[in-house]
Amino acid sequence: MNAYIFPGQGAQFSGMGLDLYENSKIAQELFEQANSILGFHITDIMFEGTAEDLKQTKVTQPAIFLHSVILAKVLGDSFKPELVAGHSLGEFSALVAAGALTFKDGLKLVSQRALAMQKACEITPSTMAAVLGLEDSIVEDICASIDGVVVAANYNCPGQLVISGETSAVEKACEALKEAGARRALLLPVGGAFHSPMMEPAREELAAAIEATTFSKPNCPIYQNVTATAVTDENEIKANLILQLTAPVRWTQSVQQMIADGATHFTEVGPGKVLQGLVKKIDRTAETASATFETEQN
Repeated sequence: MNAYIFPGQGAQFSGMGLDLYENSKIAQELFEQANSILGFHITDIMFEGTAEDLKQTKVTQPAIFLHSVILAKVLGDSFKPELVAGHSLGEFSALVAAGALTFKDGLKLVSQRALAMQKACEITPSTMAAVLGLEDSIVEDICASIDGVVVAANYNCPGQLVISGETSAVEKACEALKEAGARRALLLPVGGAFHSPMMEPAREELAAAIEATTFSKPNCPIYQNVTATAVTDENEIKANLILQLTAPVRWTQSVQQMIADGATHFTEVGPGKVLQGLVKKIDRTAETASATFETEQN
């Protein structure tokens, strides 16, 4: 079975999406529509901006979403997902690609999500850290023993877990994790503590926007970050999306479940190859590829 996977924040690069814009009328129309929906020329920043420009919260998340979703649309009839999943922000791209959300509604939600997360980051100093070379249960136990807010946030692949929380608590946890034998425990250059209780103000803000948005039944099951299981019910999809900001991304478990349910080939749709690398670390036998488009199709 063919699974299509959609990357999250951190996959952006300068010039992203320009090849799509230059070679596809569909892509051009959607990018111009995006400029109009967002109220600024995100295409200028994506195509010509610096890495620093692309790091702005209001830009990063919509930019990755647009690259992924527009690439899926340009693939046309060759895009035939039997299962989909997205890493954090990528879950919104997956929902649009699978027909559960319209392009316009998906982009609006992603933009609102980015701004709500930015506001939440400004309330209390918070951060994230990557922990390599320890069992998940050891990381979870150490986080639970630290004073302050620090939790497991991204289960990326076996031996790679990201923790998230108040800056002081994350720093203390890193020291304790190194003492417990972590190969590395290093702070990440992020704006705040995503997928932790620190995102509660953003969750509340986004919940209202999600509740007010119309969702449709997706064309295929989506494996959501919160449950790591196949979901097709619109109300369940909404509830999981709302929980996603404060709950961990269960990527390892999602990929394992997709494989258990018959996925043999994973195609990454969007910038970069990060998810392909994670899939290979979760199961070496899984086939992976990047989505590519033929210019003559358009």
